[in-house]
Amino acid sequence: MLKYCSHSAFGTLQSTLPSTPDTRPLTLRLMQTDREAEHPVPDEPAGPPWAALDDVALMQWRLRDLKVSIEGSALQARVQRLYEELATQGLAYRPPCYLATEWLCPDRIPAVGIPFYLAHPRLIRLERAMMLEAEGDTEEECMKLLRHETGHAINYAYRLYRRSRWRELFGPISRSYNPHHYRRRPYSRQYVVHLQYQYAQAHPDEDFAETFAVWLTPDSNWKQRYRGRGALRKLEYVDHLMREMGDTPPPVKAEPRHFHWSAARSRATLETYFKTKRREFARAYIGYYDAILKDLFPDPPGPNTEKAHRFLSRHRKKIRSEVTRWARIPKYAADDLIRRLSQRAREMDLHLPVESADATMRIGICITALALEAREQYLRELNEEKTP
Repeated sequence: MLKYCSHSAFGTLQSTLPSTPDTRPLTLRLMQTDREAEHPVPDEPAGPPWAALDDVALMQWRLRDLKVSIEGSALQARVQRLYEELATQGLAYRPPCYLATEWLCPDRIPAVGIPFYLAHPRLIRLERAMMLEAEGDTEEECMKLLRHETGHAINYAYRLYRRSRWRELFGPISRSYNPHHYRRRPYSRQYVVHLQYQYAQAHPDEDFAETFAVWLTPDSNWKQRYRGRGALRKLEYVDHLMREMGDTPPPVKAEPRHFHWSAARSRATLETYFKTKRREFARAYIGYYDAILKDLFPDPPGPNTEKAHRFLSRHRKKIRSEVTRWARIPKYAADDLIRRLSQRAREMDLHLPVESADATMRIGICITALALEAREQYLRELNEEKTP
């Protein structure tokens, strides 16, 4: 799963040396302060020699040398909570969990990979500084992701995807897909909603994992919540499968040698890790639009300017209407793009002249171009999918 995402400058973000100046732009410093206020990180335990380093020095460390583990971290209690939820549902299966470079369940391997940075508060801070978020850092979000990845693991452990009824409800698991580019139908009644961005619609495997996660979530009240919807058939099927499995041991088991993208074996430095993450998830990460936003809103703050995010919010409906008309994309897709641009413009503290006559037109043309680019990418992938 992915979330995932990146864009940020390397720099001394959390220096422990008072004599080292923070040379970042004021906007980045304020962003970091705001994010830490919203999601405070627990006090760091004494121990690892790298925990007191500033970000520049810390990023020279290799992942394998961090020697972090689930045991003794906040993750230990969360994994235990996951196992208790499985036991409550009468399941004997317990997916092995390990620290990886991202949230994942390797293809056809029943094991749950958890991002290594969640094993220590200092690494969470670094992840937030470099990526503007640390996926799974709150207990609620972490549990959601654990349930989702467990859905993949249990699917692979019992080879459920081979069943004809599974394929009938969810589709063939062999279908190709890109987790960052898929067609979303937010009002569809055929899918559950667990993770954001209608992730169940990305692929049959994700559809099952999301359905399982909703089924497993305590007090989800799924029977009432999805009554009268097509998604209820999938939930009832999952309920039937889990009761059938009960304490039956899985035919497929994962060994440590199967733990792909294991942080404990990675020789990459943190610096390389972030560079790779930025490259792979640039389009999913909100900072991908920074250069475009700076061209649209180049004016410094002043008495004759207004904040760009307020302008975008005020004219959102008009811009959305034009983008929808010319790019021929659903309104929700245009609205989502405008929302992301507005959020990033706010974080960057961008401005434009008050009463700028052509601003709406310029912004509308730009967003239409971005929407068309995304649409063409989707159509190319769709054609590739159909080509034998």
